[in-house]
Parts: sequence; C-alpha cells; structure tokens
Amino acid sequence: MHPVLRAAADRQWGVFSASDVRRAGLQPTDVQSALRRGEWDRIRRGVYVERGALADASRRGGNARHRLDCAAVLLCLGGHPAISHASAARLAGLPLPTAERGALVTLTDTEQWRRGRGYAVLRAGLAAHHVRDDGPFSLTGTARTLIDCARGWSLEDAVIAMDAALHAGAVTPEELRATVLEQTHWHGIGTAARAAGLADGRAESPLETLGRLRILGSGLPLPELQVDLHGPRGFVARVDAWYADAAVVVEFDGRVKYDDPFGGRTAAQVLWDEKRREDEIRDLGGRVLRVVPADVGASWPVKADRLRSLLATRPPVPPQLRAVPSARSRRWAG
Repeated sequence: MHPVLRAAADRQWGVFSASDVRRAGLQPTDVQSALRRGEWDRIRRGVYVERGALADASRRGGNARHRLDCAAVLLCLGGHPAISHASAARLAGLPLPTAERGALVTLTDTEQWRRGRGYAVLRAGLAAHHVRDDGPFSLTGTARTLIDCARGWSLEDAVIAMDAALHAGAVTPEELRATVLEQTHWHGIGTAARAAGLADGRAESPLETLGRLRILGSGLPLPELQVDLHGPRGFVARVDAWYADAAVVVEFDGRVKYDDPFGGRTAAQVLWDEKRREDEIRDLGGRVLRVVPADVGASWPVKADRLRSLLATRPPVPPQLRAVPSARSRRWAG
C-alpha cells in the first residue's frame, strides 16, 4: 500500500478515504484496479479498507468490525460527532442488550440530528470532560456512555452494563452519580439514576447482576457479595453471595465455567472441583442454593420461595464458617 494510505489507515482505525487516495497521487482508475484485484474493499461510498484488514476484523467479531464501521461513517460525515450510546458501549467492551447488537453506528453531535444508511446522529450537549479522543475520532467517556444508554435501555440492561464497567474499574460510582446530576432534565434520566443507584462493582457476570436484582425485587434481604469463607482449618471457598445468619451460600452458576474452563482444566475437572467445594461447605454447616440462567426468568418465584425458606430456618448443623470480605469487596466498601 502507498505510504500515504498506510499512514492514513493506521491513524483512522484501518480505513482511508477518497481524499486520502487523492493525497497519495492515485487516480480513480487505480482505485478500481485495487478493488478489482481484491486488494481493497469499499466499506462505504468513498471509504476503503484493505481486504485483509476487513477479513481480520470480521473474523474477530463484533467490536473489531464495528470499529471499522464507526470510522467509515465518521469519515463520510466529516465534522466532529462523537461515537456514543450503544456504539461507544460496544467499543468499550460492555455487555449490550440483544436489540443493540446490530450494525447501527450511533453518534452524538452538538449541532445536528440526522439518520442515514447504517448510522444515526443524535443532537445533544457534549461537555469536554464527557469526550475522549482516539486518533482523529472522538468517543463519549465511560460514565457518559453508560448514562446515555441507561436513558433508553431497560433498567436491568443498564445495571448489567454499569456492573461490568464498575467491576472492570472503567468507571466509579461517583462518576456515574455526577453524570446523572449533569443530565437532570434529560429524557429517561430517572431510569439512569435508578440504575446507577442499583449498580454494584462486585458482580462478576450478568447472571450475578440479574440474580441480585431478582432477590431485591422479591423483598428478600440482600446478601454479602463476593466473600471468602473460612473454616476451622482455613480458607474453604470464595462464594458469590452469603447470608451469615442463616449460613446460606448463593452461587450464580452459568455454563461458561464448564464450557470454557480456565486454568487448563477440563469441564469434568471443574465439575468435580465444584462438587468437592460444595461438600466442604455443607460439612461445615453451610447450605448452598444454586441459581442458573433459567432461574432468573419466569421460574424465579420458585427459586425465591426456596431461598425464603432457607433464610427462615436454622441450619441443621451449627455452622463453622466465617466470612471474610474478598479484596474486591473491601475495595468496593471503600
């Protein structure tokens, strides 16, 4: 590739424009030849990408390909809109609702509102501290992105995204609250404020977030989150949730730990380790309630009744377990 185009592509997230082609001294016939030979692909009118770069982004999936689409739209539009809402959340690696996983590029501009093929530009104020630059392009920062999304998403989807960002250290509760206060009169800010109030950085998965919200919605007391249980001989297990008075452990059990185990273990080894771990908790007087993805849907009342029953009864064996907040829990508590 011509050095001018290589520099432009490196600066512009992998894409280059017809203006870049002209600066390189190439002619329209050179563009047509490159497209015909399969060296380049046209990603939007007047915006190109090397075929190998496009194939690599498509192979890596949503975030990488969406990044190319965002860059292409911005080069076509000109001006200085910022990547925002679901697009900014996707590029930040935050979990998205199913309805937001399409190819639509979402932008915010202080001066214009418009829609076009594959993109939407929303008009809104953009304070300087709400925007960060990445090369020639701008994106809303994590706090602004989360609050913008929460104003249009369901409460549960907003809390899931906020929990993930808090857990990753990408945002603080104070930043979320400050951003809410800056948008007090904006449409949907009530949902965003409620989501920020419910968010908790100790959640390690969307299932843990949904489980916590289901417990809260059932009128049950919230458990301690992410605690280390110790017995007479020391550490026993890290658990997702713990009710000390009733000696009840709640484990939010998704399939990923079995389908994609970490640490070089097989799924069978993970299952065996989980069984041994649970047996030790029970031997020391604890009781374990497992919550799987299917439980947080329509069948949640059954699981809630089981948890309510456990909390209302004393454990059959005097518990010998002591909870110690994990390092993450201590950081969250301040």
